[in-house]
Amino acid sequence: MTKALAGLRVIDTTHVLAGPFASYQMAVLGAEVIKIEDPSDPDQARLQGSDRALSNAGMGTAFMSQASNKKAVALNLKVEGGREALKRLIETADVFVENYRPGAFEKLGLGYEDMWALNPRLIYCSISAFGSTGPRREQTGYDSVLQAFSGMMAMTGDQDSDPLKCGAPVVDYATGTTAAYAITAALLQRERNGGKGQFVDVSMLDVALMLCSPSVTGYLWNGSHPKAKGNRFPFATIGLYQASDADLMIAASNLEQQRRLWIALGREDLIKINNDQRLDGHAEEERALRQIIVTMPAEYWESFFRERRIPAARVRHLKEALADPQIAARPVLHKHVAPGSPVDGLVVPVAGFTMSDSAPGLTFPPQEVGAQTEDLLRELGFDSAALEKLLAENGASLAYSQMKAAVE
Repeated sequence: MTKALAGLRVIDTTHVLAGPFASYQMAVLGAEVIKIEDPSDPDQARLQGSDRALSNAGMGTAFMSQASNKKAVALNLKVEGGREALKRLIETADVFVENYRPGAFEKLGLGYEDMWALNPRLIYCSISAFGSTGPRREQTGYDSVLQAFSGMMAMTGDQDSDPLKCGAPVVDYATGTTAAYAITAALLQRERNGGKGQFVDVSMLDVALMLCSPSVTGYLWNGSHPKAKGNRFPFATIGLYQASDADLMIAASNLEQQRRLWIALGREDLIKINNDQRLDGHAEEERALRQIIVTMPAEYWESFFRERRIPAARVRHLKEALADPQIAARPVLHKHVAPGSPVDGLVVPVAGFTMSDSAPGLTFPPQEVGAQTEDLLRELGFDSAALEKLLAENGASLAYSQMKAAVE
């Protein structure tokens, strides 16, 4: 079965999380993704993760979570030979993705105008902290910095806590998802406008604001400033409550759900007929729920509410969530079978969706730094002598061989 993006070539010069996740989502849909790394300074995510030995070998779990289905090429873009090799790749590509400080690639002669001159069909995607325009365009930043800058951290936590970042790198992964979506839209438009490529500019700050859309709109409308409210929601029937053994999140959000909840709990007197009444009755409803929920285990209440079509879930740790049979029933995780490889048995998330005719999937595991360098350069027309000269000029031979030896 042909995947949705099969036949597309994506050149990925990104690093850390947001950019690599964008190209990963294209890779699981069949695009040929070629990851370009500086052999002396590869993706820093290779050195991060839960297994120190793998991190020290340049195959950290933070890197491998989004590196499957990608070919690995080592090129030093600061030297002419490396840039020439990249340009040859660009001539064969549909998409180019980079996430360095705006202006950095222009200084190397690898900006959008330079690349477009080589390949007018190219979709050139630049991902950065603040975008390619504006007074902060050259500032760098990571997920935590953008959570802080955007106001997201200030509204996370409760009134007694310090500002808190989200437990997951939500800005990074939302940015990667946004970039993949924008690139795919640009590819569709290319098919409709005679094959013309375009520049896609993705800002982590813009994405962070999109994640905060209700708060942004509310504040700009009437100056209502979002405050850190912890697990408190406007309506008491949405919130975290302590059962006899664990925490339970209830989300009887709409009027019909709250009606069913109070009927199920035998408190018809607390049913409200509009949301204004729910807002005004928050304190009374919260007291009642706290007194009721604490009387039974969280698992009991989870089943109790589910049977009555009221959303609720016991708070789980990741280990328990991953062991739930619902996960096994979906294709969200993939286990690599690679006998003799240090990543044999590696399990990684694939995508948050499936498709009836071209479902996302993985065919090969994360690669060592530069693993496909020689194959790709030969494909571009470099013979053995030219290849050796290029690797030497790049300063690639020593660093690449050392990293490869460490991984092996």
